[in-house]
Amino acid sequence: MPGLLLDTLNGAPSAQVPLWLMRQAGRYLPEYRELRAQKGGFLAMAYDSEAACEITLQPIDRFGFDGAILFSDILIVPHALGQHLEFLAGEGPKLSPKLVDSSLEALTRDPSRYDPIYETVRLCRKRLPEGVTMLGFAGSPWTVATYMVAGEGSRDQHDARALAYRDPSALQAIIDAIVGETIEYLSGQIEAGAEAVQLFDSWAGSLAPDEFEKWVIAPNARIVAALAEKHPDTPVIGFPKGAGEKLPAYARETGVKAIGVDETLDPEWVARELPDGMPVQGNLDPLLLLAGSAELEKRVETILGAFAGRPHVFNLGHGIDRRTPIEHVERLIATVRGWQG
Repeated sequence: MPGLLLDTLNGAPSAQVPLWLMRQAGRYLPEYRELRAQKGGFLAMAYDSEAACEITLQPIDRFGFDGAILFSDILIVPHALGQHLEFLAGEGPKLSPKLVDSSLEALTRDPSRYDPIYETVRLCRKRLPEGVTMLGFAGSPWTVATYMVAGEGSRDQHDARALAYRDPSALQAIIDAIVGETIEYLSGQIEAGAEAVQLFDSWAGSLAPDEFEKWVIAPNARIVAALAEKHPDTPVIGFPKGAGEKLPAYARETGVKAIGVDETLDPEWVARELPDGMPVQGNLDPLLLLAGSAELEKRVETILGAFAGRPHVFNLGHGIDRRTPIEHVERLIATVRGWQG
């Protein structure tokens, strides 16, 4: 049976507000750190379906969230496209060859990389408590492209942004490849049991307005349209972090069913500017949850009040900080669950 989260993503009004947190399966949990000590590196765990399922379910077992977000990474797509992927301690992910000085033709595609991810989804869907929604995800094309071009993360996405101006046809080819892969990858997750999926565009905020239309809105619209044709009953959440005043255009033009909101936006403004009745997700600052100050409950209630007139999924404005104390998460959950509206 559909749960509160899935009903809300489909636009059903409710007196209760569903809750899940981006990166809720991960390093802030002692049980995750214990399992990682046994299993080894991050990528090895992401490709170990049993371990990945256990990690996905850990925050459900501990906190009773309304959604379980697949434990994986947005860089599975470039790995499947043929780039070498490794996670180096203290440095983050590294991809090679860098597409800033190489080409897609140099890569050998390996779609079998997706198979253990699909198996994780299947295992989790079987083991989740009734009413908890299984969430799949992928990186949006622009964000994935920034890593593929530079070979790593960066503060300003310089290499990809410069390529977009210098040789837009080269970047378009990369984006097109990611779009095709993402449609296949998310379709596979849905077929394996994902009940809703999220598109993470973590670096959407680095683009000028015209570039945002070209590299964020247009590719995401293609993905959403293809998924709507293949899986019309599966909601897609779009999360264009840093979109700012471009968020309403993203909401209107991509076709996503629900919109994720980062912590930099005033929820009152968001509630006013988004299409009427569109489900919204967000948008507590992860650093306020880390701090756990007296402001935490007040801010949670402000967000809940701002979005009370539309379907709302409570979440953070981005991923939970790995240093966040468990008791702060418990305070957050108690505040959301106890809110009277």
